[in-house]
Amino acid sequence: MPTVLLGFAALLSAAELQRFEHAAKADGSLSLLVVGDWGRRGAYNQTEVALQMGITGEKLDIDFIISTGDNFYEGGLNGVEDPAFYESFTRIYTAPSLQKQWYNVLGNHDYRGDVEAQLSPVLREMDSKWLCLRSFIVNTEIAEFFFVDTTPFVNKYFLEPEDHVYDWSGILPRKSYLSNLMEDLDMALKESVAKWKIVVGHHTIKSAGQHGNTVELNLQLLPILQPASILDKWWWVKGMEGRRDLVGSEGNEVLL
Repeated sequence: MPTVLLGFAALLSAAELQRFEHAAKADGSLSLLVVGDWGRRGAYNQTEVALQMGITGEKLDIDFIISTGDNFYEGGLNGVEDPAFYESFTRIYTAPSLQKQWYNVLGNHDYRGDVEAQLSPVLREMDSKWLCLRSFIVNTEIAEFFFVDTTPFVNKYFLEPEDHVYDWSGILPRKSYLSNLMEDLDMALKESVAKWKIVVGHHTIKSAGQHGNTVELNLQLLPILQPASILDKWWWVKGMEGRRDLVGSEGNEVLL
């Protein structure tokens, strides 16, 4: 995979999505790790996976890590002082190679807790490698990463929440939130001049896995990713299936 130096600065893009600049290595290369569905306080093989991530990260000389959401099971964080942040993140990912910037999006389990806690700058003060926003852009020149908050797209969380309580503060009215997000993403993708456009989200668009296709993303988000105006290559990096899938610009998937 193409490989990138940490030059970290926040800007506002022409669209309203916040943009972060992450400079490439001197040779223009970029390397990174992608992980999701991980916040288990070390259980369910999280510690073992973290160990292997550290080994692989050192071999690849990674520049940053992407998390595709479900950062803290089962119900997100209870607040900025929730010990789960230390027990599932800081205490687990201790390898020197993993002390790089982490770019995180939210998953549906994160919405079952205090969403604002994960977005709070207080967590960055506690662990500087943490960065979590709802939707944002990371520009590395060779590639732009478009992080998308996918949970609010999914109808069942609103209509059939079962016994779960979701924190929808900050996204209501839902229709306006999604409309603005899609407009901003569409504009940002069209304006991007990066060779690679990589879109990151928690939910699958198309998948043969347990969760299958996400109908709402196929109807609302996929059309934004497919127009002829986006002729450069793009990939959809998603979580949810216990694996990381990439959906290519022609709809084919590459399993990582």
